Amino acid sequence: MTVSSPSPVVILVEPQLGENIGAAARAMANFGLTDLRLVAPRDGWPNERAVAAASRADHDIEGARVFDTLREALADLNHVLATTARSRELTKDVIGPAEAARELTDIAASGGRSGVLFGRERSGLTNDDVALADKILTLPVEPSFSSLNIAQAVLVIAYEWRKAHLGDTIPFQTNDAALPATKDDLHGLFDHLESALDEAGYFQPDHMRPTMTRNLRGILHKGAFTRQDVRTLRGVVAHLEGRRGRHRKVPEE
Repeated sequence: MTVSSPSPVVILVEPQLGENIGAAARAMANFGLTDLRLVAPRDGWPNERAVAAASRADHDIEGARVFDTLREALADLNHVLATTARSRELTKDVIGPAEAARELTDIAASGGRSGVLFGRERSGLTNDDVALADKILTLPVEPSFSSLNIAQAVLVIAYEWRKAHLGDTIPFQTNDAALPATKDDLHGLFDHLESALDEAGYFQPDHMRPTMTRNLRGILHKGAFTRQDVRTLRGVVAHLEGRRGRHRKVPEE
């Protein structure tokens, strides 16, 4: 599912390893984030290791922009969150990922642009970096082991943003066989089953046939069948017909 409103910008400040940049880009792509900005990446850009680690998240990697300074990377943004697990000697509001996701979504809905800062692998963000942000975003990590890989942190924030952005809509790719059976599918199953039962002499006595037919249809209507369920049941009926030397063609997959 394509996200239509502007997604938050992900800014990696002085990332050291191309693999981490690529893994972060992959996490972004998983949840529909498309704007990746790099501030003074240690090994330069482009980076082959980043491309390999991105695992086909090519649009995020190819579209990544590089800036010499953090101020330049933030210049066109209206609201910025800085991720950190450490307390700071700065007077800034501290929010969690769910609240941050709602805030980022509201800003996008009002036409603003927002971004989330992620720090260096070894040392995270400096106080000067955090000072450029509007709020601090922190995760409920275990205090004795609070360090996250950059890609892990990006994944959590991207997931929360996606969830807030989509609301109750959960996109899920499925194939035709897993879709609910249509009335036409069910009518085909009814006709097939009744024809087989007719040949087997099931509808006896004859005057009870309408009632028996309605009962059968009522039972099958309760099944909440998928299209594959119907095909499977018709295959069973066809097999039973075949044992008597008669085989009706069943709809193909």
